[in-house]
Amino acid sequence: MAMSSTAMVARRALTAASQGGHEGGARTWKILSFVLALPGVAVCMANVYLKMQAHSHDTPEFVSYPHLRIRTKPWPWSDGNHSLFHNTHTNALPTGYEGPHH
Repeated sequence: MAMSSTAMVARRALTAASQGGHEGGARTWKILSFVLALPGVAVCMANVYLKMQAHSHDTPEFVSYPHLRIRTKPWPWSDGNHSLFHNTHTNALPTGYEGPHH
């Protein structure tokens, strides 16, 4: 069974189009990465830096709300009153902040 010349030309065109489509997609994603993604990351980094500069590093005033820092049983590490990733500057105990603060 012989293919007609028109069918062979159509088949070659479809094969060439399907193979060439992948290269264009990779090029498109590469361009999008450099034009959108990298500047987007740079803008996010600048935003974080500016917010960090404007942020106050003072410890907030301690308010003993009854529904916060409830301990029904001690933590299984340390003295039982400090969380696993306790930070004396930002994490208060039920009685208030530790160390010299306001």
